[in-house]
Amino acid sequence: MSDQVGGDGPEELGSAVYVLGSSPAERDRLRRQSGELRSHSAALLDRAGIQPGWSAIDLGCGPSGVIDLLAERVGPDGRVTALDFNPANVALAREFAAERGLVNAEIAEGDARQTGLPSASFDVVHARTLLINVPDPDAVVAEMARLVRPGGWVVIMEPDVGASLCYPPHPAWDRLCEIFVDASHSDGADPFMGRRLPDLMERAGLTGIGVEAKADIYPAGHSRRSLRPDLVRSLRPKILERGIATEQELDEVDQAVREHLDNPATLVMPNLLFLAWARKPVS
Repeated sequence: MSDQVGGDGPEELGSAVYVLGSSPAERDRLRRQSGELRSHSAALLDRAGIQPGWSAIDLGCGPSGVIDLLAERVGPDGRVTALDFNPANVALAREFAAERGLVNAEIAEGDARQTGLPSASFDVVHARTLLINVPDPDAVVAEMARLVRPGGWVVIMEPDVGASLCYPPHPAWDRLCEIFVDASHSDGADPFMGRRLPDLMERAGLTGIGVEAKADIYPAGHSRRSLRPDLVRSLRPKILERGIATEQELDEVDQAVREHLDNPATLVMPNLLFLAWARKPVS
């Protein structure tokens, strides 16, 4: 589930619709994104002070997630579990782990809301850009709190599109952002998830909550510079089906935005990234 967008329409996960899907193009984007967000993910995991021998789980790992970062930190005596609901992503994550010789990592198919795994069985529970794509984020955070041992850590990274920036301003960018928000809301997902992380953690009974935000400006040639039009392009079938925009408008907005972003002088920040960490009370 992690970081996902796709052009195949909504994914069914029990009774919940996963907003963004998992087309082959999207899986390629996810693999790129793991590298692009690596430094932020490493900084977030370091907040938990992960020790050799710990057990860790990456919920919604997608094709790679942070499996290697966790495996590196827990060491050969530790244990990493990675979970994704999509069989294609599970297969790719297994290939990823095998290619890198991550013998302490196990990848499984499952629902992040109800993993079926034993309570208090992990020292650290991680999710990245998962909550923004599901209509019931409270259930996922509650499951994360259930899975972590007393004194253990829950760490989450989520975008928030409420602070996006494109300068000089352009009406096509404004319309593109509006389309993206409307498409997300149409499935009950919240594109402003980042700011909600502390509240979700507190409601799940976690304590010692910390949060910081990353504001990245992407230069010309960086793949994340076109993140917003890429997401809208992937969501096109859903947008058309629900009458959020017409095909002609999507074509015109997409072209205008990409031309604007091709100008190296244009500043682009597609969203803020919120990093949050918290612990499960010992008693």
